[in-house]
Formats: sequence, C-alpha cells, structure tokens
Amino acid sequence: MSKMRGRILIPLPNTGAMGRKRNNFYMRSVFLLALCIFGLLQYHNFNYLDSRDNVLGDAVTNDSDDAILAMVPATLHKYLTPHSRNHTTSAAGGGGVLSAAALLLNTSSSGAATATTISFDVYHPPNITEIKRQIVRYNDMQMVLNEDVFGPLQNDSVIIVVQVHTRITYLRHLIVSLAQARDISKVLLVFSHDYYDDDINDLVQQIDFCKTMQIFYPYSIQTHPNEYPGVDPNDCPRNIKKEQALITNCNNAMYPDLYGHYREAKFTQTKHHWIWKANRVFNELEVTRYHTGLVLFLEEDHYVAEDFLYLLAMMQQRTKDLCPQCNVLSLGTYLKTFNYYTYHSKTNKKSYASSLISTNSLLGYNRNNNNRNSVSSSYSSSSSASDSASPKSSKVYVGDTTSDSNRRGSNLINTVTATATAATSSDTTSNNNNNNNNNNEQSSHGSGKNGAQTWNYHVLPSLYSVYQKVEVMPWVSSKHNMGFAFNRTTWSNIRKCARHFCTYDDYNWDWSLQHVSQQCLRRKLHAMIVKGPRVFHIGECGVHHKNKNCESNQVISKVQHVLRIARNSHQLFPRSLTLTVPSLMKKSKLRKGNGGWGDLRDHELCLNMTLATR
Repeated sequence: MSKMRGRILIPLPNTGAMGRKRNNFYMRSVFLLALCIFGLLQYHNFNYLDSRDNVLGDAVTNDSDDAILAMVPATLHKYLTPHSRNHTTSAAGGGGVLSAAALLLNTSSSGAATATTISFDVYHPPNITEIKRQIVRYNDMQMVLNEDVFGPLQNDSVIIVVQVHTRITYLRHLIVSLAQARDISKVLLVFSHDYYDDDINDLVQQIDFCKTMQIFYPYSIQTHPNEYPGVDPNDCPRNIKKEQALITNCNNAMYPDLYGHYREAKFTQTKHHWIWKANRVFNELEVTRYHTGLVLFLEEDHYVAEDFLYLLAMMQQRTKDLCPQCNVLSLGTYLKTFNYYTYHSKTNKKSYASSLISTNSLLGYNRNNNNRNSVSSSYSSSSSASDSASPKSSKVYVGDTTSDSNRRGSNLINTVTATATAATSSDTTSNNNNNNNNNNEQSSHGSGKNGAQTWNYHVLPSLYSVYQKVEVMPWVSSKHNMGFAFNRTTWSNIRKCARHFCTYDDYNWDWSLQHVSQQCLRRKLHAMIVKGPRVFHIGECGVHHKNKNCESNQVISKVQHVLRIARNSHQLFPRSLTLTVPSLMKKSKLRKGNGGWGDLRDHELCLNMTLATR
C-alpha cells in the first residue's frame, strides 16, 4: 500500500479529441470575429457613402414638398410654385377665394380706425365661346416666345413636342427637368394642348430657358361638349346592342367597333390629338417649314435626365455606322429593374448603396400596369399582342439588390460591360366585353398576351462612364412609345399611310402607329434604344386609372434620387456609344385592334387632320 501511495500518476496519451475541440472553438471564434469585422466595414462603408452622396437613407423616402424643392435649384422654384387665379393669401396669412372687395383698416394719428375699401377683379374662367376664340388666335399667331433671346430655330435643332392635358403638377416637374438639361437653350419647346386653362398657359409662358410655342388642338371635348367630336346627345351608348341602336337610329348605329361597342369621346381624343399635333408641327407651322432635324415627343407626366439632349445628338450621329436602318430614336424604355452600383473613387473598390426603391410608375410601368392590368379592357375580348410589355409590378433598385426575385444568376461584380437579361413571360389575360368594372374604363393598350421584361445592370461604374450601351430592334408600341424621336422623312412616310392609321380599329395612337409600320411602310419603323433611360414616367394617374392621391410626390422624389445617384457615379454624359445585340425577340404577330375606333366620323376627322395646309 505504501508503494502505491508513492507512485506518480502519469497521464494517458492524448487522443486528439480535446485538441480538435479547441481548434474548432478557435476557428469558430475567428470566423465570427471576421464576420463581425466584415459587417462593421460594410456598415462603415455604407455610412460613408450615405454621407458622401446624401442620396440614400431616410432621404430616399422623403417625398415632402420641402424635400422635392431641396433637390431643385432655387432659380427653378418658380415653376413649382402654384399661383392660382382663384385663390390668394390674405394679410393675416389665411387663404381664400378672391372677393369683389377687401376691407383694410387704417389707423389715424388719433388712433381711430377708418375703413378703406379696395376693389379686386374677380377671376371668371372663360366660357366656351371665349376659349374657341383664344384657340384660333393662338394657332393663327404661331408666336414663338423668347426668340429674341435665343435666336431663330436652326434647321437641324431639336424640336420637343409635349402633349398636355390637365395635370399641371406633373407638367411643372417636367419643365423643371427640361430647364436643367444641357443645350436646352437651343431647342424649340412646343406645348400641344387639348384643354385650355389659364393657369397652364401662365406656367408655359413663364418659361425663360428656351424658345417656346403653344398650339391648341381645336376639336377637343372641352370646346365641343355637346356635339361631335365631344359627346353628342344622339350618340349611341357604348354598350347598346347594334339591333337596338338601329331601332333608335342613334349616331353611327351601323358601325360599332370590332367588339360591338360604340365610341367614347374621352378615349378617342388622345389618338386624334397625337396625329393632329404631329401634322401641325411638320406640315403647318411656318417656323418648321425648312426644319430637317429631330422632333422628340414627350407627354406632360414625363421627366428627363440632364443629358437627354446630349445623348440624343450622339445617337443621331452614330446612326449611320451603328444602325443605318434606324428611323426612330428612343430615350425612354419601359424597364422593370435597375441595379446601380456606386463607385468609391478613392479606394477603387465596389461600394453598395443598399437602399431599395420600389415604385409602380418610375419607369413608365404605371401607365402600362395600371392601364392594362388594373383596369379591365372594355373593348378587346380576344385580342392578343405578343409584343406588349405590361408587368404586374415595378421596382427600381439602387444599390445592392440581392433580394430581387427576378434576378438571374449572381452579381457579376467584375463585369466589364453592361449586360442585360430579359426574362420574358407570357400572361394570358381574358377580357370580357360585358365586364363593366371600373366605370367601364378602357385599357389604354388593350390586353392579352403580355411579356414582362426584367433588365439587370451589372456595371463597373468607372468603365460605365466611358461608354453607353444602345441596342437596335423593330419599334414596339408598348415599349418604345415614351421619349422617341424621328425626322421629317419618317413622318412623310407615316403620313402617306394615314388611311391605315385612321381606319385601324384601335383608339391608341401607338398601337395604330405600329399597325402602320407592319402593314404599310416599306421601310418599317426600326428603333435605336438607349439601355439606360433618359426619359422617366412620373404620372400615377391618367385617363384610365385613378389612384387615391393623383398628385403624389413619391415617384417624383424617387426619380430625382435615381438621377442624382447616376450623376454622382458618373453614369451620365457618356463619351461614346456601343451597340449591343439584344436577346432574341418574338416576332410581333398581326392582331386585331383593341377597338374603340369604329365610328366613321373618327375615321374622317383623323384623315382630314393629316392634310398639309401650309
């Protein structure tokens, strides 16, 4: 026993289990530590970028009037400040309708108050007779404002034609964006109105950054409220059956549209207005008699980037070598997804601007989505268009977009060129002619087989600033009808096909124009499209769809921030253009129109408006 007490216990040999546990513990600790450091670096990098660019974070979602104004140079605030003729601000700070007289209290030296009555003129909106007289006067005068400041129109200068209805808030922001564009002083800016409004006229006549002109569509619903082309009391109701229409002998009873419906004036007016303004600019105005340059078509709810004219000129210059067959240039493409990677020039590393911008109308999708999907088509019951792009939602991503469910593949961080992948899907929409939901509103471009596009930009911004990608494809009405331009030669060919345009049973001007291209033009419309749009759609409401807040600043704010990011990451004003080959597209098949254009009176009026009167 004593021997046993004196023995020294020798530990058993180490099997390695404890060592492996220790090693695993150390490795996990190192991994977690590295992960934390990486997270802190990313957080620091994002915060640095946020403070450097001042375009992300909470400001992105700030769509207040003050935030909108803060993004606009102070000299342009005058275009965003309403000056209604019907309201004024009193001395006490309140607002109200102008009264016939105002009572002012004057205090004499003795302290007594004496009343002084000052008379004001009460604003009375012009009646229809006066409006017609003013329209004739404006159209006859053909006055070009600011010509004494900026000189006469050059034959190769750009003419911008804006189709205006009543949405003055959006028009204000379009004017602000135009004012900030490079070389805007060289253009002639023509506003084509189908509604006479003194507030809109005052806004347009306030423009001082370029030559301007106003033309007025003379056959509007406003000026013809109780007669064609407005609503004649004897017009056939939209949904009346042809047999009943013949019994009642209502107007145009013999000629309903393809789907058995009769005309609605509020929908036919847009197509009439478009063909009238195009003919007016090319064939009737004296100032454009010898003009051979481009005419760019915009609408009141568009918003332009500051380099849109610069890029348009570059595209025009490169047409001969990049696309000799192109006769249309398009600056606004209906895209679904943008991934902008901002670039830290000091460290020459990729930085992620991890702010997500989601909207239904930033890139024009509200027009297509709301008009085609949210509103049931009231005309077409079986029409299908394989070339229609009408996605169900629209998202614009600024920065890291790893949550984008539509992306294909991983982020190509080291990509040298800008690549785009188009994910097309076919959604078959069934339209019921007898479905009168949404107050019998019409789909603006029909419905049917719609292909949704998703565009993903994986761009190394330091290289992106060197060139800009463009692509070439046949002109598609649903994709290239925003911010497109053509010259007099193209227009002359279109006008020769006026009968195809004016008799095609579709109340949409753009679908009618595509019908002209497919069925009449010997040289079909072929477009050069810039992949990074320079024309954005900011309108949330239109003829076919009404949101709860039709004057929301949300989309306008998002456009401002997207363009600011593009500016700060040097994605504007490219030094050259590079043509890319688009993915294979389905050939557009011939189809029936969307209806709404069966009235022979519309055919005749349209044809008469394509005659040159100069």
